[in-house]
Amino acid sequence: MNDLIAILTSVTAVSLIAFIGIIFIGLNDKMLKNITMVLVGFASGTLLGGAFLHLLPEALNPGSDPTIVFYCVVVGIVSFFALEKFLYWRHCHEKECPTHMFVYLNLVGDGIHNFIDGMVIAATFLISFDLGFATTLAVIFHEIPQEIGDFGVLVYGGLSRKRALAYNFLSAVTAITGALATYFLAYLQSIEVLFVPFAAGGFIYIAATDLMPELHKKPHAGESIIQFAALLLGIGLMAFLKIAFEA
Repeated sequence: MNDLIAILTSVTAVSLIAFIGIIFIGLNDKMLKNITMVLVGFASGTLLGGAFLHLLPEALNPGSDPTIVFYCVVVGIVSFFALEKFLYWRHCHEKECPTHMFVYLNLVGDGIHNFIDGMVIAATFLISFDLGFATTLAVIFHEIPQEIGDFGVLVYGGLSRKRALAYNFLSAVTAITGALATYFLAYLQSIEVLFVPFAAGGFIYIAATDLMPELHKKPHAGESIIQFAALLLGIGLMAFLKIAFEA
């Protein structure tokens, strides 16, 4: 029961991040982009730190088969690629794109992505509270810049600010559904053992192919130094949590 409370608390906190867009709506475009890029650098670090310092060491415990673990990592990377490639369209590349259809596709992709986030959080909490907490932080820091972008996309797609917030939240609460499904299925079969390296693969994919390439679009020295510092800060936070939990 304690596991379920921790899981539901974590996925609810992650879902509520969908409302973060309203905080930044009054900022000018330049300031918003600068803040977002720092958050992207920090999120990259937390995801890499979460994958390599928390998830993979847990997956590679003495009783595990390293081959199966790394197969699951590869499956995670490929699965997140497929999710982004076929469902998670974030920009319309056609000159005459049906705007509202794009909005709904974005929401569907978000819902699936958040469902998987919920599964990952639940699976890691079932192994240990420490691992679940670290995973939740990595997901939260990844979700903040993502949800800011999602809010902007929905408003650009023709939705009012209130409807954009409401729809974005509805797509976010699928994390709760994913968490509950994993929690109850885990007692039928220990699927969390497979989800941990799968999540590591997903974290590595998001950091390496979605977030870090965005940082390269800001090549100026000052911006690059700040982004690099944010990246190291994210990794450092995960390293600190690893040391603190083990202590």
